[in-house]
Amino acid sequence: MEYTRLGQSGLKVSRLCLGCMTYGVPERGSHPWSLNEEQSRPFLARALELGINFFDTANVYSDGTSEEIVGRALREMGRRDELVVATKVFFPWRDRPNTGGLSRKAIVTAIDASLQRLGMDYVDLYQIHRWDYETPIEETIEALHDVVQAGKARYLGASSMFAWQFCSALQIAERRGWTRFVSMQPHYNLLYREEEREMLPLCAAEGIGVIPWSPLARGRLTRPWGDPGGGRAARDEYGKALYRLTEASDHAVVDRLNQLAEAREVPPAQIALAWMLHKSAVTAPIIGASKAHHLDDAVAALSLQLSPNEIAALEEPYVPHPVLGFS
Repeated sequence: MEYTRLGQSGLKVSRLCLGCMTYGVPERGSHPWSLNEEQSRPFLARALELGINFFDTANVYSDGTSEEIVGRALREMGRRDELVVATKVFFPWRDRPNTGGLSRKAIVTAIDASLQRLGMDYVDLYQIHRWDYETPIEETIEALHDVVQAGKARYLGASSMFAWQFCSALQIAERRGWTRFVSMQPHYNLLYREEEREMLPLCAAEGIGVIPWSPLARGRLTRPWGDPGGGRAARDEYGKALYRLTEASDHAVVDRLNQLAEAREVPPAQIALAWMLHKSAVTAPIIGASKAHHLDDAVAALSLQLSPNEIAALEEPYVPHPVLGFS
């Protein structure tokens, strides 16, 4: 395993982050494809065995049961001072006022609830899951700063917003002397590269770590075009909204990816991850794992070197896309 700093912070993270949305009670929340605790634990154990020290979840994944499962497993299998545990806040946990968003009230409630579910005294990275258009950003950043000052989080991160919004948040934190964001979690992969226009250059200029979500486009970059996949793919309604499999250019990207994978005699997932790991702005893609080979394929991508011509061939068919993943 390779390790690197998260942005300009001193925090060392593995070059792969295990995304834990896959793990939770399937009967709870909106992820019926989740793996239950018994099914999840082997993946968390294998990740630790491979040297992955970075784990990302959220307070709303499977109605909070993802945090419970991940927390129990990491407490039993890992050493807390070696692990980087990240969670997120924004989406409502009940359909009632003040049970979501980024108000001071919501943040203070959410961090305590997350820590209780994780069974931990602190999280290493506390992230705002989306931009809250109903709360002044000053209120949000001050509340997050207070969470850090209280010792409940070590660092702050953000996810999926416009570059101007993130820039504003960084400037406000600096101007007021509040804790600054050290990471951005954008939607980024071979089928969706819009973040290359503004967000990735902003992060590079500001020394922000980049930990992309959906680096394999919800599995679309792991199989031939037109293969619907199974399991999660059939029941992932959000994924269907992100990738409608109608764009001719997307078809061309997937075909190009599979052609290169065949020529290299490796799975297409390894090529797609290797392409992302070649991007200097990217710190650690957030990978999902629901089958035994997923983690091993991801680790193999770390040592897969692509030539400039291969990278250009993968990127050539791409055309601009509408903004996706901000909601």
